[in-house]
Amino acid sequence: MPQPLSCPPNCCSRAAIQLQLNFVIYRPSVLDCAGPSVPTMLTMASSQANERDPLLSNGNGHGHGHDHSHSHTSSHSHSNSNVQVHRQVQVNSSSSDANADADGEINSKASRNSRLREIGLFVWALLATAAVIVVAIWTQHQQQTKHDRDAPSAKRNLVFMVSDGMGPAPLSLTRSYRQYVDGLPIDDVLTLDQHFWGSSRTRSTSSLVTDSAAGATAFSCGKKSYNGAIAVLPNHDPCGTVLQAAKRAGYYTGLVATTGVTDATPGAFSSQVKIRSMEDEIALQQVGEGALGRTVDLILGGGRCYFLPNSTEGSCRDDDTDVVKLAKEKHEWSYTDDRAGFDALKGGEKVKLPFLGLFAPYDIPFEIDRRNHNDVYPSLSEMATTALRALEKATEDSDKGFFIMIEGSRIDHAGHINDPAAQVHEVLEYDKAFRAVLDFIKNSKTETVLVATSDHETGGLATAIQEPGHLPVYNWYPKVLANATASAEWLAAKLHSHLASVSDSKKGKDDKGKDKDKEKEKEKLKKYINEELIVRGLGISNASDKEITTIAEQPENALVLFSALISLRAHVGWSTHGHTAVDVNIYSSGGPGTEAIRGNVENTDVGKFLHNYLDVDLDEITEELKAKMGKIDAQGLEDLEGAWASEGSKYLALESI
Repeated sequence: MPQPLSCPPNCCSRAAIQLQLNFVIYRPSVLDCAGPSVPTMLTMASSQANERDPLLSNGNGHGHGHDHSHSHTSSHSHSNSNVQVHRQVQVNSSSSDANADADGEINSKASRNSRLREIGLFVWALLATAAVIVVAIWTQHQQQTKHDRDAPSAKRNLVFMVSDGMGPAPLSLTRSYRQYVDGLPIDDVLTLDQHFWGSSRTRSTSSLVTDSAAGATAFSCGKKSYNGAIAVLPNHDPCGTVLQAAKRAGYYTGLVATTGVTDATPGAFSSQVKIRSMEDEIALQQVGEGALGRTVDLILGGGRCYFLPNSTEGSCRDDDTDVVKLAKEKHEWSYTDDRAGFDALKGGEKVKLPFLGLFAPYDIPFEIDRRNHNDVYPSLSEMATTALRALEKATEDSDKGFFIMIEGSRIDHAGHINDPAAQVHEVLEYDKAFRAVLDFIKNSKTETVLVATSDHETGGLATAIQEPGHLPVYNWYPKVLANATASAEWLAAKLHSHLASVSDSKKGKDDKGKDKDKEKEKEKLKKYINEELIVRGLGISNASDKEITTIAEQPENALVLFSALISLRAHVGWSTHGHTAVDVNIYSSGGPGTEAIRGNVENTDVGKFLHNYLDVDLDEITEELKAKMGKIDAQGLEDLEGAWASEGSKYLALESI
């Protein structure tokens, strides 16, 4: 667009009139003068010139002849340069009477065109200005919206969920299983699938394959450590956890797990010990006997045996400390250990904090067993819902919210024993708990962010296998898993109970006909294994005599043998009874700061997000712990694998049957 021609006070001199006229005729533009438009100004200037100079007027209303004009001009050619301009204007304006009307029409048309251009360009400029303003307002709004979205509210809640041992393959297994069982279309997905956020790398400082303790320490402290470490760093310094820092900052805190609450994941958020097997000490720190005092407000899960003195039946402590009594009397915990007590909590409405709920001596049973055989135990989703409501109620009048860690702990155990039937039900229940948290967020008046991930993958699950001596079959069969009503763990326990009962019944009897009786007993045992355990429990009706005999002769290996029976028939494969180094998925509800854990990140990045979102100072807690605890005694850690290998001793290697 041409730049407007400036019009200073003297721009409308007679000498400029012709220049401006030529500009209008030969270069259509708007001449932006502070005053009348150019055509109007031109008319006014010409009229004024005619009045002042007789050369531009014929005195009687008619133009002069050519000869008279020339003679008069010659006598003054050097006296006034403006006269020459006047003459030029006169010549141009009086060239011919015949062309006068045409010139007027041209000038009038030029004036109209100029005015139209003025109007058009004015409208264009107005629209452009309006567009710029709209874009500026929209940009500012977007920036403010992004800032509001990225900036946490003053009061906030953070829910962190851990699917222990769940890699990507169990999600695929469970999704297909659910589609088959419920007759769903192939595009039906889990709630988790709808909130996929990224993936996490999992290695520890001591191994490419992490354990749950090092994995949980990466989450709780935001730092890598060695396998087996519970919030302790490789240099044996304790590290402050996000839960402990949150409590110090005024948040309420909670832990929910389906294993014992002293297990690696909940332990790494609420205590500092050199090795995960120190569950006696973890229990003490959790109720308030640690260097920081009580930092947890609510604990729900299993593992009651570590809270009972060893003089009590059902205890697994090495000493005679009654941790439950200590918690109630010294630290004012409320306590329950059964279904009736859990139901009395009324979904979290009747919880008096601090609250300790230990609903099983060890782990809460697998979901497939809890639902089908013994529902006296609360499920993961029930405990999660109760805990969320209890913490929400406790923070109603607080300017701080809460932090809670919820773990679907036994997905990992199903992977360790290679039991696909148990695993799909654990993942389904975890998905249900995840959905319950989303429902809570939807109805909560307080900003709440949910982040979920796994510490590692367990079992090396593959949703297809190639049997020895056979070509690969590109399929697996969820129907086999759908027929099962019990886990391999439950069936193995039932077998051991049956054998103990048979042994007791034989006490005091003589050994006459010993060999013959043994053969009969073996056949009776095989019948029991097939009919009561394999057919009724696993839903398998074609077990071979060799398979049944192997279980009868090796009852100590029944756990993995039952798992092998169902895995082979479902065409589900496993590479290990331990952990793997595969990346694990991250899921989230979204919210302020969650973009930091988009894509592929380290597990420590997840931990950093947790404390950044809550805006708490882990370094301050770490320094306090170091001052009060000093360095953690490293004696016995020379052989890290040996120090915690006993944790996996119950999972036996699968042997060919």
